[in-house]
Amino acid sequence: MSPVSVRTESNSDAAAQPIVASHAMHWVRFISGRIAGMALVLLIVSALTFAVFVLLPADPARLACGRPCTPQNLEAARGFMGLGQSAPMQYLEFLRGIFFGRTYGAGPAQINCAAPCLGYSFRLNESVTSLIAGSLPVTFSIAIGAAVMWLIGGVTAGVAAVIRRGSAVDRLVILGAVTGVSAPSYLVGLLGILLFGFKLNIVPVSGYVPFTQSPVDWAWHLVLPWTVLAFLSAAVYARLTRALMLDGLGTDYVRTARAKGISEGRVITRHVLRNVMIPVVTLFGLDLGSLLGGAVITEKVFSMPGLGALLLDAVGNVDLPIVVGVTLVAATLILVANFVVDLCYGVLDPRVRE
Repeated sequence: MSPVSVRTESNSDAAAQPIVASHAMHWVRFISGRIAGMALVLLIVSALTFAVFVLLPADPARLACGRPCTPQNLEAARGFMGLGQSAPMQYLEFLRGIFFGRTYGAGPAQINCAAPCLGYSFRLNESVTSLIAGSLPVTFSIAIGAAVMWLIGGVTAGVAAVIRRGSAVDRLVILGAVTGVSAPSYLVGLLGILLFGFKLNIVPVSGYVPFTQSPVDWAWHLVLPWTVLAFLSAAVYARLTRALMLDGLGTDYVRTARAKGISEGRVITRHVLRNVMIPVVTLFGLDLGSLLGGAVITEKVFSMPGLGALLLDAVGNVDLPIVVGVTLVAATLILVANFVVDLCYGVLDPRVRE
C-alpha cells in the first residue's frame, strides 16, 4: 500500500471520529432528557394522586380502627398509619419511603416497609409493593402475549386487505375490523367463555398458572384472554394499516418505484409498509403501556389476579394506599413504553436518527 493511500485512510478515520462522538453525545443528551422528563411527570402524577388520596372523604384510619372505634382508638390508628401529620409532610414521607423505606407505628407492633415502599395495606396486612409485585407477572403475561398477537395479526390483515383490495379478503378484513372496534371487551370475553369454555370445552375460562410452575399450563390458561384482547385491538391496527397504506400507494416515490419495474408486492412491503409502521408503533406503545397498567375488564372477566383486579378490589374496599401505588406503577409503565417507542423511531426512520 502506498504512503498516499495510508494517509488517505487515516484522514478518513480521523474525520469519522468526531461524527461518531457527536452522534453518541446526541443519544446521551436525548436519553438523559427523556429520563429527566419521565421523572418530572412521575413526580407530578404522584403529587396529584396523593392529593386525591388526602382530599377524599374516606378516612383510612376509621376503616382500620375496628369496632368500637372510640376517639382514642381513632387517634391511635391515625398515628400508627402516619396520618397524623399535615398533607405535605405525608407526601414527603411517601416519597422518602420509595427511596429509603419507612416504618409504621412503634414498639413490638411496628411494621417495617422496605424500599421501594409504595405504602402499606392495613386491610391485607401487606406492603403495596409486595402486592403489586405479585400481580405484575399476571398482567405482563396477558399484555405481552396479546400485544404480539394483535400487532402481527392486525398489520398482516391490513397488508392483505391492501394487496387484495376490492376482493373478498378486503371486505372480510373491513367487516372484522368494524366488529372488533364496535364490540365491548366484556361482551367478547363472555361470549368467548360461553363458546370455547362451556359449549366446546376447549380452553380454560379462568385462573392463572405461573410460568415457573408449568409453561404449558401458563400459556394454555392465557389463550382465551390473549385471543379476546388481540381480536379487539387488531381491528384498530388493521384499519389503520389499510388506510395509511392506501394513502402511501398514491405518493410520488411509490410511482417512481413502479416506473422502475419494481413488483407491487415489493413496493408494498419494502417501501410503503416501513413508513406506515411509524404511526403503528406509536399507537402500539400507547396501547401496550395502558394494558401493562392493568387489563381491568379482562382480568375481572377471566378471574386473573393481575393489577386490574387488584385495583378494582382496592377501589371497592377503599384501600387507598393500593390505589395510589397501582396508579403510580401504571404511569411508570406507560412512560417507559413511550420511551421505548421513541427509541424505535430511530430504527424505522433515518431522519429521526439525524
